[in-house]
Amino acid sequence: MAWFRSLIRVSAVQPRNAVSSPFSVTSTLLSLRSLSGEASNQPQDPQPVPIQYSGLAPTRPGEKPRVVILGSGWAGCRLMKGLDTELYDVVCVSPRNHMVFTPLLASTCVGTLEFRSVAEPIARIQPAISREPGSYFFLANCTGIEADKHLVHCETVTDGPDTLDPWKFKIAYDKLVIALGAQPLTFGIHGVNEHAIFLREVHHAQEIRRKLLLNLMLSEVPGISEEEKSRLLHCVVVGGGPTGVEFSGELSDFIKNDVHQRYAHVKDHIHVTLIEANEILSSFDDRLRQYATKQLTKSGVRLVRGIVKDVKAQKLILNDGTEVPYGLLVWSTGVGPSSLVNSLEFPKSPGGRIGIDEWLRVPSMEDVFAIGDCSGFVESTGKPALPALAQVAERQGKYLAHLLNKIGKANGGHASTWNAAELGEPFVYRHLGSMATIGRYKALVDLRQSKEAKGLSMAGFVSWFIWRSAYLTRVISWRNRFYVAINWLTTLVFGRDISRI
Repeated sequence: MAWFRSLIRVSAVQPRNAVSSPFSVTSTLLSLRSLSGEASNQPQDPQPVPIQYSGLAPTRPGEKPRVVILGSGWAGCRLMKGLDTELYDVVCVSPRNHMVFTPLLASTCVGTLEFRSVAEPIARIQPAISREPGSYFFLANCTGIEADKHLVHCETVTDGPDTLDPWKFKIAYDKLVIALGAQPLTFGIHGVNEHAIFLREVHHAQEIRRKLLLNLMLSEVPGISEEEKSRLLHCVVVGGGPTGVEFSGELSDFIKNDVHQRYAHVKDHIHVTLIEANEILSSFDDRLRQYATKQLTKSGVRLVRGIVKDVKAQKLILNDGTEVPYGLLVWSTGVGPSSLVNSLEFPKSPGGRIGIDEWLRVPSMEDVFAIGDCSGFVESTGKPALPALAQVAERQGKYLAHLLNKIGKANGGHASTWNAAELGEPFVYRHLGSMATIGRYKALVDLRQSKEAKGLSMAGFVSWFIWRSAYLTRVISWRNRFYVAINWLTTLVFGRDISRI
């Protein structure tokens, strides 16, 4: 047991950040002692009460200032990537340890891409989180913010009721960046949360894929009625924005290229319906919308204009009383503020987002910034609300990283030490355009600055090639770019993977 005595002696010498560690060294040693056969055969000394640190304490003079980032979406990850870790310790709090490349998420639902191709680990985006003594990633949810005390309240994420109880802790910050994203809008419609599947996370795509393949296999079981077979194989998508249209296009390709070959017994029963209250792809050029409508219809997607009134276990009801039976229901009707954002007593922008000024600061909240889908300009700035797009979040993250690095170099990184006069140019967003794939090797590219402005817009195979090339270059790591390229090639040569794992 020499190794164990050495471990105790080494643990007695606490490093610089030991007081700030959220984990108990003593409780870890007690666990090791209980696993030691030699220790179990000897008389047990009275065991000290484990010290359970409540969180990360405020930074001390001489230490690097701490930036706490809530969220691991486009905005938070772009910020982490750009922060100078020579100036700051970085702490990220998020219920997932990866970033999702959402533009390609629909492709994973039908096996065009594998799930790991669109998930980028946080540790690869900002390696300092794994190697620097003062930087951490915590798999947890933020439950509250005390801006006057520079404290964030957190609770660890658990995996089901049979796992460990959630651990509550606090983190002191010098700079806080809220990048919590948004949650899907259900408009208070009964049954949506219980019966529909959203498409915002990898686990959503996994659920859609398993449900789709299960329904295909169940529909071949002897004794299933024609009516039940048609219901099982009816895929309904609610929401005609880019996500809903791209998923419908991917699904129609999957049906034509894979289902017709591998599920020949039920190929005539499977169909897709896209329900939208207004026009599909409302932010795109009129000519592109008409092209998309024509191509989707030609692909076998049934377009229905209507408003969902109620959602039941096997059917949904429209406002005109029409009942639409379904086997798979995907809900993609936009996003809104999360429950945590709604609960925060912060200034709010129109629409309920966290209010920010031209430098992405939360007014009247010292050292607090907000970026991404959870934020919006307050009315006093005179700026319009920014769309909930990945490119908006990414560019806000890039801007704020540059701003915080500038503040850190001016010795303003610690809490309450920076001068607002040093901020420099405010954030300005310029729209780079929109793209969407509609299946059958066709896509839409709209490079106008706004819906009313003039600019280049195109559709067809060339647009599809531009869409794929653009997103392949936007994938964060070379590892995932390689995965995506290989997946595309494999699908082209061998077809989609239809294994239900």
